[in-house]
Amino acid sequence: MSDTASDAVLEWFDSHCHLQNEFGSPEGDGPVEPHADRLAATIARASEAGVTRLVCVGTGATSSAEAVALARAMRRPGGPAVAEGVAMWATIGLHPHDAVDGVDSLDALLATELGDGTDPGDRVVVGIGECGLDYHYDHSPRPVQREAFALQIELAHRHDLALVIHTREAWDDTFAVLSAAGVPERTIIHCFTGGPDEARRCLDLGASLSFSGVVTFKNAQDVRDAAALCPPDRLLIETDSPFLTPVPHRGSPNEPARVPLVGAAIAQVKGMTTAEVAAITTANTRAAFGI
Repeated sequence: MSDTASDAVLEWFDSHCHLQNEFGSPEGDGPVEPHADRLAATIARASEAGVTRLVCVGTGATSSAEAVALARAMRRPGGPAVAEGVAMWATIGLHPHDAVDGVDSLDALLATELGDGTDPGDRVVVGIGECGLDYHYDHSPRPVQREAFALQIELAHRHDLALVIHTREAWDDTFAVLSAAGVPERTIIHCFTGGPDEARRCLDLGASLSFSGVVTFKNAQDVRDAAALCPPDRLLIETDSPFLTPVPHRGSPNEPARVPLVGAAIAQVKGMTTAEVAAITTANTRAAFGI
């Protein structure tokens, strides 16, 4: 069953994007502020596609600060990032590529955004990450990656926040670190690229699986098989924009407006309508991030 004709009225939640790439003036100087034209166009396209909620994810001290600033700009009346009916939150994290920077590079931002003196009602930070292990590129030494991952798991526990995990070619060590540090109650495996076996292990830990545009790739049958077995209440979707553009837009930068394409691919795999996927994944993402 297809409900493509009604897609325009559906509401979607992009659980993982990097719109802080829109920050800065065209010349790359000036204050950290979203560039009005570029960002407004991106947000407008998301709104037109029914993407009403987004989580902007940090990958280091600078990108996390930009994600927080962008989420705050979305709330500022008359600001350049405001779009009717679109809301954004942020995460603070250190990507495994940059683990050599040390988790303490996040301390100042964490103190500002999550310190005892902050007003909970004014907070935009809903998660720690993305963090984890990446043994494909090994941009940081593996022991350093594991230490940074464990420390960020501790931060998620301490602040009662969602944990957003990046793992690539490192499943066994990812599970080992999680087992040693304790799996936070709200844990998300971002951009899940494993197969059914890895999916079952993640689900057994209580984690949710977030699927990206990879699910539309011709060579990603294992990922589609994992999505097929994922219980509906553990299912999230994302763009990871500007990366991992879904079919049929490969070759161009990704953006939140394309999350419905991920949802449609998941619907086909699971024998659901796109309306059902939109509603379920939106509810799941809200629960996962405590929104």
